Amino acid sequence: MENNISQKEKAEKFRELHYTGTMLILPNIWDPLGALLMESLEYPAVATASASVAFSNGYNDGEKIQFNYLLSLLRNIVDKVSIPVTADIESGFAGNDFQLKENIKLLIGTGIAGINIEDSDKKTNNLQSIESQCNKIRLIRQVSVEMGIPLFINARTDVYLNEKTFDSGEARFEDILKRGLAYEEAGADGFYPIVIKQEAEIKSLIAQLRLPLNVLTIPGIPDLKTLSKLGV
Repeated sequence: MENNISQKEKAEKFRELHYTGTMLILPNIWDPLGALLMESLEYPAVATASASVAFSNGYNDGEKIQFNYLLSLLRNIVDKVSIPVTADIESGFAGNDFQLKENIKLLIGTGIAGINIEDSDKKTNNLQSIESQCNKIRLIRQVSVEMGIPLFINARTDVYLNEKTFDSGEARFEDILKRGLAYEEAGADGFYPIVIKQEAEIKSLIAQLRLPLNVLTIPGIPDLKTLSKLGV
């Protein structure tokens, strides 16, 4: 399939899709065929899911897939469709800032329009500090500006996956909000508190953040009509 839309145009289009006033339904895919299928069904963009990408290629999730292989797969997906592709890059496959910077350059080089970057430490499975994650987001933004691609940075927080570290639901939500505000200030374009379910918490985040809120469709969340009314 001939693809005449530039990467910059795709990134700009992907950003615009978050501000149309209509909820963006973003299907997860893990190969070119899935991306082509979603494009044929007139979805305006697609997203890779790290677990699906890993499992379908014989790896466990958690940055176990070879990074070079991931780059090749992303490039192949992007080359086959004309719609924007955003990539789940987990924690960036990097142990330091230099490596992260080089990895982001390579990821942007595949032609993607956006990324999910999560705030878990793959070595300890604990949450990164807010300061550390903000530094990552600022670095990614800097690279994207230098390369002339307005990469959409969807900042994922894994607070709900680390519930046992919080004394109460109130303390947990306070940390989520604090991270959302900090990631926004650092240059994130979207906020993704993965596995959030409570309608009241979704509503509160939307009211207090200027970033689009990303919600994963899992059992227990409000229905799509309710999510749309809330402003997801």
